Amino acid sequence: MKWSMLGRITAQTFNFDQTFYPYRKNDFALNFFQDSCVQNNLKMIDFHGLWRPLDRDIMHVDTESVPCTKVSTEIFDPIFKHGIIHSSGRIVKCYHDFYADFDELRKMLLEEDSENFNVIPSEDRQEFLFRLFKHICVGGELNQYEDVISPYIKTAKKMYKDLVSVQKDPETKEMKVVSTVMKVLAYDKTGVCYPSEQNEEQSFAYLCVDPLKRHVHVLYHSYGLGLSSHTTALSS
Repeated sequence: MKWSMLGRITAQTFNFDQTFYPYRKNDFALNFFQDSCVQNNLKMIDFHGLWRPLDRDIMHVDTESVPCTKVSTEIFDPIFKHGIIHSSGRIVKCYHDFYADFDELRKMLLEEDSENFNVIPSEDRQEFLFRLFKHICVGGELNQYEDVISPYIKTAKKMYKDLVSVQKDPETKEMKVVSTVMKVLAYDKTGVCYPSEQNEEQSFAYLCVDPLKRHVHVLYHSYGLGLSSHTTALSS
């Protein structure tokens, strides 16, 4: 609620009964959105801020392959070494030309000309775990930003653990991610309809495919005002 995402974010899980081939992920995504069970049960927020089933004839799906290799939170370590976070864990405040209350963390996440933008390598910025972290930090339309970083990392870690499956490599004995993650845009005959008709970075949908358990976890968020009297939150 504090991050203005309650009532506008949800995770749903679907089962499938065919073998998943990563190289055919585009076909898989299109088949997923064209499935009658998905269309009747996959929830999205409409123009009025109400949850409803997708219930669209999907003609096309764009998929973006999202790297998903991390099995620890070491990806965040550089943030603690460049004047972004105090030793206490508090986020360093800074001056901004447009925002009265700004900080070095948001500056690093959002502004490419920031001196700290590259403390996280570009390949790590693309990782699913880091994307979750950024989505949480940026939040919804009325986000109340944290003063300390720990809630962001803890929440991103928990979401990641719930959405992504890992197993031990039989040869190296190391843990590795087995899920395939895709960021998706679905189109009906009028254009983009899912996750939103509006082009907004914080409106997103990810398919997290577990090929072993044959599960698809769908993480969805529609940018806008948080939970209100006319918006019903969904349980995972």
